[in-house]
Amino acid sequence: MTKLSKMLQGNKINKIVNVVRNNSKVSKEQPSWMKQSEEIALEKNLANTPPSSAKTQRILNNLPPKNMIQKRFISTSSSSRLYSSGNPSTMQQRGLNKGVSLSSSLVQHSSLDRRSAFLTRNELKNAKRVVIKLGSAVVTRADGQGLALGRLAAIIEQVAEIQNSGADCIMVTSGAVAFGKQRLSQELLMSMSMRETLSSMDRTSELKNIAQNDLKRPNAAVGQSGLMALYGAMFRNYGILVGQVLVTRQDFINDDTREQLFNTIRELMALNIIPIINTNDAVSPPPQETSMQGTLNITDNDSLASRVAVDINADLAILMSDVDGIYDRPPKADGAQLLHYFNHKNIDDIQFGEKSNYGTGGMESKVKSAGFALDHGCNVIICNGLKNNTIRNIMAGETIGTMFSPLEIKGTSVEVLAKNARSGSRKLSSLAPEDRAEIIRHLATSLLSNEFEIMEANKKDLDAAKARGVTGPMFDRLALSRAKLESLCTGLMQIADSSYDNVGKVVRRTKISDTLEVVQKTVPIGVLMVIFESRPDALPQVASLAIASANGLLMKGGKEAINSNKILMRIVNEALGRYGCSDAISLVSGRDEVADLLKLDQYIDLIIPRGSNEMVRQIKERSKSIPVLGHADGICHTYLDEFCDVDKALKIVVDAKTDYPAACNAMETLLVHESLLTNGVFHLVCDDLKKAKVDIFSGPRLSEHLTFGPPKAEKMSFEYGALACTIEIVSNMEEAIDHIHKYGSGHTDVIVTEDKDIAEEFIASVDSACVFHNTSSRFADGFRLGLGAEVGISTGRIHARGPVGVEGLLTTKWELRGDNDTAAEYARGEKQFVHKQLPLE
Repeated sequence: MTKLSKMLQGNKINKIVNVVRNNSKVSKEQPSWMKQSEEIALEKNLANTPPSSAKTQRILNNLPPKNMIQKRFISTSSSSRLYSSGNPSTMQQRGLNKGVSLSSSLVQHSSLDRRSAFLTRNELKNAKRVVIKLGSAVVTRADGQGLALGRLAAIIEQVAEIQNSGADCIMVTSGAVAFGKQRLSQELLMSMSMRETLSSMDRTSELKNIAQNDLKRPNAAVGQSGLMALYGAMFRNYGILVGQVLVTRQDFINDDTREQLFNTIRELMALNIIPIINTNDAVSPPPQETSMQGTLNITDNDSLASRVAVDINADLAILMSDVDGIYDRPPKADGAQLLHYFNHKNIDDIQFGEKSNYGTGGMESKVKSAGFALDHGCNVIICNGLKNNTIRNIMAGETIGTMFSPLEIKGTSVEVLAKNARSGSRKLSSLAPEDRAEIIRHLATSLLSNEFEIMEANKKDLDAAKARGVTGPMFDRLALSRAKLESLCTGLMQIADSSYDNVGKVVRRTKISDTLEVVQKTVPIGVLMVIFESRPDALPQVASLAIASANGLLMKGGKEAINSNKILMRIVNEALGRYGCSDAISLVSGRDEVADLLKLDQYIDLIIPRGSNEMVRQIKERSKSIPVLGHADGICHTYLDEFCDVDKALKIVVDAKTDYPAACNAMETLLVHESLLTNGVFHLVCDDLKKAKVDIFSGPRLSEHLTFGPPKAEKMSFEYGALACTIEIVSNMEEAIDHIHKYGSGHTDVIVTEDKDIAEEFIASVDSACVFHNTSSRFADGFRLGLGAEVGISTGRIHARGPVGVEGLLTTKWELRGDNDTAAEYARGEKQFVHKQLPLE
């Protein structure tokens, strides 16, 4: 047995493979994108010409159908796939039916039409044939001496997931030379004679230098066999066979050898074997750039992977190296921005830097190769293979690396928008308070002067909503009117009038010593990200609060109001542009952009979601490092005390439930003192709610008292968000408070009573953001409480609670002014602390 075989069977590789496999999801739980691919019951095809050899033909004819070898699928154009051009109906499905031999499937697939490339990352889960290129920097260790075994094992696990999910995988790999350097250096050192070993002259460095720099072809020859043995051992743990395909540039120039090459690759795929393709550096001449009309010259593994992807009709090629993707300029240059999507037609818009220290390719070569593949219907993603779970995350549709897409994506990336918002916040802070107030006033008056355009855009959103069948509260929230615009204008004017003392307000002034004085002042939080759903009127409200507090702002509006939001955002930008701050506030659109923004904790300081419970909960779960201000539930209670006024009770209860049932401050549970069941108040309240078409559900105690009462509520902690509520009876105020603390969400709770002592006790005892006496819960609103507007309502206990206006968007900083003061002087007693509170002015 050779030393290499012993090494491959040794503990080192087995330990790595076992560790990775123990943590693997391949044999336990499949990723969501893999499960979806299995639900698409489509079989895989193979491309181009059948094997010419009669012997091969006989063998393939005698093999069982591929779906008998393993439950696999034939690559086909998925019905969920989008086409950027051409007629999808011409992309015929060619499945491998039962009883059809593999050779027949090869014949069928030889005429497969070229399909259009995917448009977005969400479609990548439909890829059924994937080429994965591993660059030298990915395969080798940082010192270039040998392979990065742990990284390779993790990558192979992810490739195995794709292969075992039913897709075809083809690997194009580097690393043979690096592996050969390691092995050949060891062999040269071991081959030294005893005399050379005992000699006073140390030749170790000389021999290593020879092995690593002067023996490229022997290194490749030695490394190729070792690399394949390594891949074979690792893939075998997942029940997958691999086959080595060594190629040279000449194999692609000669028609006969190119035909045989791709016949071999197709036959390997038909047999469920992963082809592992590598350039035969042991015999290949140095890469030369020559011109071949209409094709891509093979100069490195990037061009090799792209040529292979095109010729085997792959859906996706993943080019993995040591770079995160394509930047608009060299990555180390100031202001360099990673491009998440790229169309190679815009290649003149980017600047290339130096190529990697490993391998033979560079970024310019990658872009050229990826562009060739995209032109032939294959998407390419250039990404960093040094990071964890790169392939798995790409197939799940996450924003990894740069995706080559036929889309003409214009505009600014979300990272740039976030950076602009940061700098815009500083510009707003530098403005005089009068200037910020004037921006808000201009925005307020522009809402009325642009009424026609706003209403026209809103009509488009309303028409689209009607076509989707949207009705009720959701439709009402989407609709704008002259009355709503006038109300907006009034609220914005209030914000402007009260904005002069927001930023730079002194909240504490302390004399530290005779020479030291510290001042605590209000300052903006920095950059806010506010996410709201179908309410377009929220956009100018939130923008005005951000301007008043000098915060940068990123907003994500609901797709239902896309046209309304665009015109309103234009008006906001025009108002800001008068003072050179138009980039302080931006509007983002897609879900992918929101996912990217949630990762930008270096730019975004606070996220405020406004909308449904599900949306708020999702944002809280997905934001790992950026604080989220908001509430997930709005379970508001109204308690009718035994001493309540009947007329007030009826009026308040009906308003709290019916004024806006979908709002978070609408009443969801009505608590009734048990004495009201016998004096007629309970029945009057129920009658008025029924007249307002409110569905009533009873709590456990109420159900016991009523034989033929309302249906029983499924649970007491429930937000209906519609014309429905739960009614429960309680024995006293203390029981009502206990019920609120047990089932409420800490949003808004109300008592209706004429006994002021009971009311004050209720207000002091209920631990909610808003606690009211003899008024509707619908007053839990920034505008109604005199804040002008609100960015949202918070039920949390840190920073801000209840309706969040301008004050909730501010923090403080400390300014210390001294005269040649050092801490050591105070420690030695040479100077004395005074710590005296001074007037704020």
